[in-house]
Amino acid sequence: MFTGLVEEVGQVVAINAQGSAREFIIRAPLVAADATLGASIAVNGCCLTVTRRNGDELAFDAGEETLRRTNLGALLSGAPVNLERALQVGQRLGGHYVTGHIDGLGSIRSRVDDGNWSTVWFTAPAALTRQMASKGSVTVDGVSLTLVDVADDAFSVALVPHTLAVTILGGKRVGDTVNLETDVLAKYIERQLLSLDRLPGKT
Repeated sequence: MFTGLVEEVGQVVAINAQGSAREFIIRAPLVAADATLGASIAVNGCCLTVTRRNGDELAFDAGEETLRRTNLGALLSGAPVNLERALQVGQRLGGHYVTGHIDGLGSIRSRVDDGNWSTVWFTAPAALTRQMASKGSVTVDGVSLTLVDVADDAFSVALVPHTLAVTILGGKRVGDTVNLETDVLAKYIERQLLSLDRLPGKT
């Protein structure tokens, strides 16, 4: 479990092919400092397991399914990535509950910069926007954000200067692909509503 508060922007230093899978080597001095084998780290919002550690570099394996369903498959050596260590019980929860399980991909439809702020519209599958509501939460590339407006196939957020400065979202441009995870509570609510609709006698 994560919070969507990015701790460090790491750098992909190597990508090793392993059949249909890939091994990512990521330099992350802060996150690697206390990382242990088997630890869960959110990489662009996708929960991956530490398989090796060499100084300030961490190794992660990503299978074919992960590469297909997230933007990790498009990463190149040298690319920056958002990183967050798993939430510890008793820590302050500054963002919202994030599972690290990517629900789908979106892309940047538009970006309007106003001084140090940015308003960004992201396209998203209708199956995901149904789980979004204005003032609710969404995770974009591992960053917990507050929804401003939600349409059938898109949503908008306002990016504050701090978010632009300390995450990879500051460097994103129109057309870039992002990982999306909706609020876990919204998933359960939608599931319960669908179950109610299927009760005997419902038409």
